[in-house]
Amino acid sequence: QVQLVESGGGLVQAGGSLRLSCAASARLFSMYIMGWFRQAPGKEREFVAAVSRSGDRRYYADSVKGRFTISRDNAKNTVYLQMNSLKPEDTAAYYCAANRDGYSDSAREYDYWGQGTQVTVSS
Repeated sequence: QVQLVESGGGLVQAGGSLRLSCAASARLFSMYIMGWFRQAPGKEREFVAAVSRSGDRRYYADSVKGRFTISRDNAKNTVYLQMNSLKPEDTAAYYCAANRDGYSDSAREYDYWGQGTQVTVSS
């Protein structure tokens, strides 16, 4: 069982930055692909970014490419999402997730989820 706890959300003005963190309880954290997803009210959960087990490969949704950066620290069992140049359309609950099998941008492929942290971007 893997427990994931997100932090770092909040209210920020458009153009601002936030850094989300996700702390994992897994003993074998480095064995998991880690991803970030988001869900706005009335919308489906959507892929934001994912990082490989070693952190050397990163994948992004087109909507955040060039603005968001995903990274991980396997020594700290933590994955991060640095969000710059935030836009009102980035407003959503952000979730981190762990995938045992391999890279995917589908939420169905992820095995463990955090409770989410709210990000609100004002215009």
